[in-house]
Amino acid sequence: MKIQEVIVVEGKDDTKRINMAVNADTIETRGSAISDEVLQQIDELNEIRGVIVFTDPDFSGEKIRKTIQAAVPGVKHAFLKKKDAVPHGQGSLGVEHATPETIRDALAHLYTEVPEAQPQITQADLLAAKLISGPNTRKRREVLCEFLRIGYVNGKQLYKRLNLFQVTPEEFKKALQYVNEMEENNE
Repeated sequence: MKIQEVIVVEGKDDTKRINMAVNADTIETRGSAISDEVLQQIDELNEIRGVIVFTDPDFSGEKIRKTIQAAVPGVKHAFLKKKDAVPHGQGSLGVEHATPETIRDALAHLYTEVPEAQPQITQADLLAAKLISGPNTRKRREVLCEFLRIGYVNGKQLYKRLNLFQVTPEEFKKALQYVNEMEENNE
């Protein structure tokens, strides 16, 4: 599988793992403190070939994602589920622990930012869906985010992410049905 876009990862172990799964070029941020030079490279590569941000499903990965998102609007995003990034032994969550299959699956479900798009999901929708207030909201958000493959976010960020990625009301409704089924089955 050849990927046209350049994949932004955190480090060289991520690059090695990506190359086990797909034929792609990567650029490494070398941690969450991304230099202006690396941000400029990402911006230039996005103009030429497109960029896919594929960071670890943890706090540092989310920080990198937000930094790139602010500096280079319109990039694509791929997300790993936390369970697919668990190390076999010691270490922290990371792309370097994912199987080639889960990497290919994540890259098959990309989201492209649409910064100026009109919101399709409202705060009232999130409140009615018990995703931002009340008991079990964190668990409900985790299940929803995993189903939609958008990475876990807190209540404040959920509204932004759903609308940034233009998740449709139909997709949201389908995901919410799944959340409710999982809750009913105590899973």
